Amino acid sequence: MDRYDIAIIGTGPGGLEAAITAKIRNKNILLIGNKNLSLKVEKAHTIKNYLGISDVAGEDLTARFKKHLSDMEIEITEDKISSVYAMGDYFALQGADVMYEAETVILATGVVLGKPYPGENEYLGKGVSYCATCDAPLYRGKTAAVLGFSPKEEAEAAFLGEVCEKVYYFPQYKEPVELSKDNIEICMDKPKEIKGEMTVNTLVTDSGEVSVDGVFILRESVAPSQLVPGLLTEDNHVKVNRKLETSIPGCFACGDITGTPYQYIKAAGEGNVAALSAVAYLDEKKRKM
Repeated sequence: MDRYDIAIIGTGPGGLEAAITAKIRNKNILLIGNKNLSLKVEKAHTIKNYLGISDVAGEDLTARFKKHLSDMEIEITEDKISSVYAMGDYFALQGADVMYEAETVILATGVVLGKPYPGENEYLGKGVSYCATCDAPLYRGKTAAVLGFSPKEEAEAAFLGEVCEKVYYFPQYKEPVELSKDNIEICMDKPKEIKGEMTVNTLVTDSGEVSVDGVFILRESVAPSQLVPGLLTEDNHVKVNRKLETSIPGCFACGDITGTPYQYIKAAGEGNVAALSAVAYLDEKKRKM
């Protein structure tokens, strides 16, 4: 069985940048994920804060990602990793039908979303968003619904309140809601379905329907400890230091899995750092042999 220098799990901006950086450093890499890359990126309306690209649609940015991989001759292995085991001096990665081995691992799996609402997948990029900071400008002067799964999401709702004419906030937690903007209405109804025509126009709840132009679903449902036994987590994200080292030597993490903000450029930057840290780890390991 081949043993790779670095196994990278995830093909979002973090994982892709980690693969590119590691390849430049002449490491034998295994990039595992979806060959179509990130649906979250592809479905983005417009990205305005990616350095060097002032205004780009998610579909176009995805095409640039694919070309960069092709130019670097980096291939993606399509598989789903169910478990990563620290074996002492290497890691074993359990795929659907294959076990992989690598000296180091970079986790770039993103945020694992919970069970989708009816209509959520169908309207992703057509009124459904997972990032208020990213897409708020698209709803200037419009009406949006925010489904917040923790009190932390109230800050996102408050930001939307500065842009939108009206915001309906649906807290999916028991803690008291602390939002005081006049144009933000707290709704205790239970969201049931997202409906629309070409784009979203309705959020169905257990007590009726709300007319909206967009629905922001802000979940926190990352369970990385289930992927890597023994991995230290904090607030449902992988706990890392500035080198993006996790609690397990040789295991690194980058992107949304390390916590907010969920931004493409932040994920890519962390992918670069994680790869450089993995390379430094491998070099130090060789020196000690």
